[in-house]
Amino acid sequence: MNWKAVLAILTCNVVLMSSSYTMLIPFLPLYLANDLHADPDTVNMWTGAIFAVCFAVTAVMAPIWGKMSDSRGKKLMVMRSSSLIALAYFLSGIVQTPLQMFMVRVLQGFAAGLWPASLSLMSAYVPKAKVGISMGVMQSANICGGIIGPLFGGILAETFGMRISFFIAAGALTLITFITLFFIKEPPKQEKPAGAAVQPTASYRSLLSNTTIRMLLLCTGLTNMVILLLQPIMTLYIGQLRGTSENLLMVSGFVFSFSGIAGAIAAPIWGRQGQAHGFFKTEVISLMAAGILICSQFIPSTLIPFAILNFIVGLGFSGIFPSANALVIVNTDPAERGTAFGLLFSAQQIGGTIGPLAGGLLATFIDLSYIFPIAGSVLIILSIIVFTKAPAQMRLKVSAEHPAASNKEAIDRIKQEVMEKMRAEKAAQQISAPESAAAAPQPATKAEQK
Repeated sequence: MNWKAVLAILTCNVVLMSSSYTMLIPFLPLYLANDLHADPDTVNMWTGAIFAVCFAVTAVMAPIWGKMSDSRGKKLMVMRSSSLIALAYFLSGIVQTPLQMFMVRVLQGFAAGLWPASLSLMSAYVPKAKVGISMGVMQSANICGGIIGPLFGGILAETFGMRISFFIAAGALTLITFITLFFIKEPPKQEKPAGAAVQPTASYRSLLSNTTIRMLLLCTGLTNMVILLLQPIMTLYIGQLRGTSENLLMVSGFVFSFSGIAGAIAAPIWGRQGQAHGFFKTEVISLMAAGILICSQFIPSTLIPFAILNFIVGLGFSGIFPSANALVIVNTDPAERGTAFGLLFSAQQIGGTIGPLAGGLLATFIDLSYIFPIAGSVLIILSIIVFTKAPAQMRLKVSAEHPAASNKEAIDRIKQEVMEKMRAEKAAQQISAPESAAAAPQPATKAEQK
């Protein structure tokens, strides 16, 4: 199957996935209060619990689903996740109490993994020379869905109510399931030379012993922590800058969308730069740029400069995840990429669990403006750690190394085939030699001569 066709289909799937998620999540507190009749004194408690339990279950299950995608099939894992999330969204639309919603979120955490499964499936098709642009396009699709979702979800919620939004989201995930079933083929297994041992799927221990993978887990986990550390305080801070809470949700939505629009534009560009100059370099630069820009967000005292900075922050952030995803593909075998992406997604979920808790704690004790330099400093320090501590393998420039690597692989394969052929010929000669000796006429004995 052509990799461009797979990329086009998965890009559409990712837009549906991301928009379905973001059209619901921002409005969960209102759903709890208005539709599920949660006690006003416990709405915040239920909101925190419902968010945290999904992240926690996902963090545990993501590596398991990733490993299964390597052993059972990548297409199957995409369909498993999309169909179960569709069920979770449908059940979310019919629940009647906060406790029932909590249990559905447990199911959603158990079902999660559609994003890493999609990345793993794409990695099985894309040529190494096109890894950067492919990861950039998929990241851009993910961001575009994040822009569309809240706007579409807000309109739906106002017009038809939240329950209809859940049913529409369930329909979108069901559509992803059928698109994957009918239009994407399971990628072929890597062909092994004759006589070669079957390679088992990677273990968590073997991947975690890889310094490059550990570094990428740290990058994605802390980056997601910073993102979700800032999100809970953004609306409050925008209200402070405006001096009024009138139309706060709508204005905040526009400011959030600026960052998303910038990310959608810049992600493919980061991917091309990574392919041309090395994904390690783009990872370090994007981490440093995002960190510096976030630190600078505490400077503006009015909304418009802050919104402009938020747009520029999106340009920096959008290079972190596609570069990390590309580095996973470059530094793992095809048979272990599902497990690797599962671990990466798990690290993001752990960061997503810690971030809101840390943000809420900081907001309790310090002024909101000081949270921005604290969050930005995390990324600046992280970029320095990655630059100074990354192993040589992680620093390899894929675009320069790829042709040589391909030639070396071809030569090794030819050598292996020649050696196997020579062994087979030698074995055939050893078998035929005794038969020839037995068939040859034996010299007559003395008795026979007489």
